[in-house]
Amino acid sequence: MRKVETRFGSGAYEQRITVGSHHLLSDVDASKGGSDNSPSPHEYLAAALAACTGMTLKMYASRKSWGLENAIVTVDINRVEDVERFTRQIRLVGSSLDAEQKERLMDIADKCPVHKALIGTIAVETLLVD
Repeated sequence: MRKVETRFGSGAYEQRITVGSHHLLSDVDASKGGSDNSPSPHEYLAAALAACTGMTLKMYASRKSWGLENAIVTVDINRVEDVERFTRQIRLVGSSLDAEQKERLMDIADKCPVHKALIGTIAVETLLVD
C-alpha cells in the first residue's frame, strides 16, 4: 500500500491529501467550522468500506460468472455511546441472481479487507519525526 500524506490546506481545517500521484482534499462541514468543500475523514472511512465492499462483491461474482450487474453500497457512521456504528446497506442488481447467490454475496461482503480491518484489532503507532 502507498503511504498517505496530509498537509494543511487553504481552509480552516482543510487537509490536502497525497497518495502516490493522487491528490484529494478533506474538510469538515460548516457547522464544525470547516468550509465543507470535500468529504470529512469519517466520510472517507465510510467510502473506503463501501468501495472495498463493492470491489469484493464484483471480484467474487466475476470469478463465479454470476450475473451481478451492480452492487450499490451505502455506508453511514454514527457514534453511539463511544462506539462507532457502521450501517452498511447493499443493493444487489442482477435479474439472474437467485436467493442462494444473494445470500452468499452478503456473506462475501463481510470478507472485504476494509471490513476485516475495521472489526479486527487495530494499533496506531505515532512517531515524531524531524
